[in-house]
Amino acid sequence: MKITATIITLNEAGNIRDAVQSVDWADEILVVDSQSTDATRQIAEQSGARVIVNPWPGFSKQKQFAVDAALNDWIFSLDADERLSPELRSSIDDLRRGKESPSADGYRVARRAFYMGRWITGGGWYPDYQLRLFNRRRGKWRERVIHESVVMDEGARVETLRGDLLHYSMRDPEHHRQMIDERYAPLGAQQMYREGKRTSRLQMMAAGPLAFLRSFVFKGGFRDGSAGLTIAKMAAYHASLKHSKLYDLQKRSQ
Repeated sequence: MKITATIITLNEAGNIRDAVQSVDWADEILVVDSQSTDATRQIAEQSGARVIVNPWPGFSKQKQFAVDAALNDWIFSLDADERLSPELRSSIDDLRRGKESPSADGYRVARRAFYMGRWITGGGWYPDYQLRLFNRRRGKWRERVIHESVVMDEGARVETLRGDLLHYSMRDPEHHRQMIDERYAPLGAQQMYREGKRTSRLQMMAAGPLAFLRSFVFKGGFRDGSAGLTIAKMAAYHASLKHSKLYDLQKRSQ
């Protein structure tokens, strides 16, 4: 079982070395860079990765570009701000060293986020399963504006690996809010609009409070203390802003 680890990048000089080292067990490490203006490509090459430059087409298309360019059929997809836990690495090593063919066509992993100095357990952030190890002959990246994911062919078998994928996405609440403003809310609104979803003034008003309750109470965010409270507040802000931007899209289309 030979695996290509794929990583897409744009100005990830601060992350790429650790990301590449996290998958140094792979038979090939492929970095697809979106014309970074920092030292991302040089650091990736120095760390042992093969680097291809491809202008940014969107998250899912860029990840699928990496899949198509890989030398091996088995793909492990890693984001530049993610790392493998020792247990996850051990699980993959067991697969690679197995004398028999893998029992599944794809494998999902639990992703755990590090936020405000602690590993998050509630608020809907964990286990946050992601299908990241898969046979490209049986699966591909689904076309979406945001929250891209791998979709497997009908009848493909999917199993779960032991261990966590460690996610270091947001440095602090300020960075979290910036990500919502610049990426999550506008792209989320675009995705909703494409899917035919629409909103109203009443939904705009209710989206924030409902998201807070869902995150902090129903999904156990309270277990994470002040971090859980901040996550719930950000969930409320995200939901409210996303509906506001969706409403703007509706108005402009009319």
